[in-house]
Amino acid sequence: MVAAAVTIGAVAACEPRDNTGLNAIGVAVTTDRVSTRALEKGGIDVRWMTCNADVKGKHTSGPSQDAKASVHCRGETKDDRTIKVSGTVTYERKNVCVRGDLTAKVDGHQVFQANVIGDCNARKTAHPKPSRNTTHPWDRRTTAGSAK
Repeated sequence: MVAAAVTIGAVAACEPRDNTGLNAIGVAVTTDRVSTRALEKGGIDVRWMTCNADVKGKHTSGPSQDAKASVHCRGETKDDRTIKVSGTVTYERKNVCVRGDLTAKVDGHQVFQANVIGDCNARKTAHPKPSRNTTHPWDRRTTAGSAK
């Protein structure tokens, strides 16, 4: 499992981004996560899902309005029904939302069609900055073999 995570990280680091910030791995992972959450909110128990994406578009000096990713996801519900999510993504915010035109089907029946999945208006969460009172593990002093 750790090797797989390292491999994905290495591949993501080498993958080119276009000027919109779209990259195939980011779009695939975020679409997987937000689609799974949307399906589960709709009462569909997802056993597993996996997505692939292919980014195409013009690479210009400013943000490209023509960049989009073609996304195809497949999966299975806990009661063994087939899940398919497909469409195009024009904007992705890591693990939070995707915009574009996406359709989800369970056993061939459409369960949603959406232009936005997730909350693209959610505030970005900043990592807390250390304060003067913050302690770190290396700040703690220990004494080996001290008598009680």
